[in-house]
Amino acid sequence: MKSNKKTARIAGVLYLIIVLTGILSLMYVPSKLIVWDNPSVTFNNIVASESLYRIGIFSGLICYVCFIALPLVLYKLLKKVNKNYAMLMVILAIVSVPISYLNIQNKVDVLTLISGNDYLKIFSVDQLQTQVMLLLESYHNGILIVEVFWGLWLFPFGYLVFKSGFLPKILGVFLMVGCFSYLAMVSGKILFPDYDIPSFIMLPASIGEIGTCLWLLIMGAKNE
Repeated sequence: MKSNKKTARIAGVLYLIIVLTGILSLMYVPSKLIVWDNPSVTFNNIVASESLYRIGIFSGLICYVCFIALPLVLYKLLKKVNKNYAMLMVILAIVSVPISYLNIQNKVDVLTLISGNDYLKIFSVDQLQTQVMLLLESYHNGILIVEVFWGLWLFPFGYLVFKSGFLPKILGVFLMVGCFSYLAMVSGKILFPDYDIPSFIMLPASIGEIGTCLWLLIMGAKNE
């Protein structure tokens, strides 16, 4: 009898890396450095904490590399449940990666603007600060676009978990609902920019993803 435990735990490790590096690059570092309504403070924060800013970029790169590997490992684990859904899961997940890498260039370009190179002296300090903020806003907008795929892949993934018989059905439900949480968040931000979308709307996605990550990592999966 073929064991799923090793494959499940590899997926759990990859998922944990994605969760941790994602929190670092998307939440922790921006919260420490970026003040969205103050370009001057943001610019000075990044200059003063350039190492932290670079760590945020590097953690993002690691996150996206693992996000290539994760759906492939999950495909190996779940393809016998439904091969078509497993293929759809892989496609929707991996299509987000090139978009994410292109988007992260905005953050790398910020490093050029704060470098102090001689050719930048033609710009005033205010102009440099404005350009840095524009790049950060572009990155933020890019994340909004890629969140569509971060949501879409959760539906076939959740369906496979629900139908698998060797992973908890409740996690599959949270993952499928989490798909619509992402889509609702993106739709709300685009259609109603002045409305503050409540953070609890993302709760199903967070429970589903973190719960699945921990289950795969700690419990593995039952034998087929």
